[in-house]
Amino acid sequence: MTKTAAIIGGGVIGGGWAARFLLMGWDVRVFDPDPEAERKIGEVLDNARRSLPGLSDVSMPEEGTLSFHDDLAEAVAGATWVQESVPERLELKQKVYGALMEAVGEEAIVGSSTSGFKPSELQDGLSRPGQVLVAHPFNPVYLLPVVEVVPTAENSAEVRARAAEILTEIGMKPVEIKKEIDAHVADRLLEAVWREALWLVSDGIATTEEIDDIMRFGFGLRWAQMGLFETYRVAGGEAGMKHFMAQFGPALKWPWTKLMDVPEFTDELVDLIADQSDAQSGMHTIRELERIRDDNLVGMMRALKDRDWGAGKLLNEQDKRLGQPAVVIEKPITTLATAIPVDWLDYNGHMTESRYLDAFARSTDRFMEIIGCDADYIATGGSYFTAETHIRHIDEAHLGQRIRVETTCLMGAGKKMHLFHQMFEGDRLLATGEHFLLHVSLETRRPAPPAEHIEARLVEIAQAHANLPRPEGVGRAIAVKP
Repeated sequence: MTKTAAIIGGGVIGGGWAARFLLMGWDVRVFDPDPEAERKIGEVLDNARRSLPGLSDVSMPEEGTLSFHDDLAEAVAGATWVQESVPERLELKQKVYGALMEAVGEEAIVGSSTSGFKPSELQDGLSRPGQVLVAHPFNPVYLLPVVEVVPTAENSAEVRARAAEILTEIGMKPVEIKKEIDAHVADRLLEAVWREALWLVSDGIATTEEIDDIMRFGFGLRWAQMGLFETYRVAGGEAGMKHFMAQFGPALKWPWTKLMDVPEFTDELVDLIADQSDAQSGMHTIRELERIRDDNLVGMMRALKDRDWGAGKLLNEQDKRLGQPAVVIEKPITTLATAIPVDWLDYNGHMTESRYLDAFARSTDRFMEIIGCDADYIATGGSYFTAETHIRHIDEAHLGQRIRVETTCLMGAGKKMHLFHQMFEGDRLLATGEHFLLHVSLETRRPAPPAEHIEARLVEIAQAHANLPRPEGVGRAIAVKP
């Protein structure tokens, strides 16, 4: 059953929320009086469609339906989740919440994207304050998973649990803040760094580019996968966090920073920073910078997926929730369904040849799981090794295209397994991969019979597939035409 999210305010953040919900299979209704809202959200969606599917190694849900509404009540009618992302003016937000209380269903959760206001300020005077809480995301919402959830005593345990469940369902990482405070947690941390950076530029110590270089070539890389405290725990060496605190704690008393002061925002300072920023990044449009940012984020997060760490661990958990295609042995088995991510492309702008082998290897791994040769079985000392591979590249595959691999078992008996993979985008055949494998004892590293239950399942599938038409291209030698 399709769920509905209503987005109130379609700016950068609202558009990101719309993209996140939509690409996770929800229907999305947008209310925004801005006549340019549909265009702006369309551009955000274009970026999301080329990047978000690349974080998943399984098939994502079918995209929901997007609609735009001039009437607030119409937009929120029947919505499970309502996300408010209007400008950061308290009187405007309170006015919106007053209207929402008259229109939204009593079971709906209303989240606010506010980066500064406390939830009690938003709830003040409302007829049903327990429906409203802060759900503060980070840009781009469709890629960065963390969301600060800030409740009050008005929010029941059930509402808080449902909020976490819904946000997790759409692939986010909800972090519930224990006490409400102005600007929550993340922006308070960012504010400290921002203030110090402004002083460093204002005092002529470093330029905007030099400061960004120090972050992106230094501690920013550490923070991306370990955060602040875990990074410092490592810095403490074998003695751990207590040693780090004892060694570096006294430095906190030294007058290094200017965190309690803010440089005066003169026209000269604004012009200085703007000019340095133009020199640093002015050769790119904002849309180009967004795509560069998104591609870099996808690449780094996919690397973390391979390590099952940080944001990558979260993505692997989301893949498990999305699940694998159903197994039907009376036809070729779908062993891979995913979208082509940015790190699968080459200098020609299409999927590089090594990734075809990678995709077919994943399909072989999935087939092995289907017959019972999974991680638990391999841990007992048996597995299949590939003895021969033949790949045909038939058509191009490009960024964001949804591909699937259908696998036919040509032969399965004793130690031998012969698979034929066909990669499709829709009905278009992109490539084929023919693989011959032998079951091997991991102790002797030599061919050995598989367990009885694995051979039985393999034979069952091979016999079912023997009734299928033989796939075109089986046994094809290089450069031999049909």
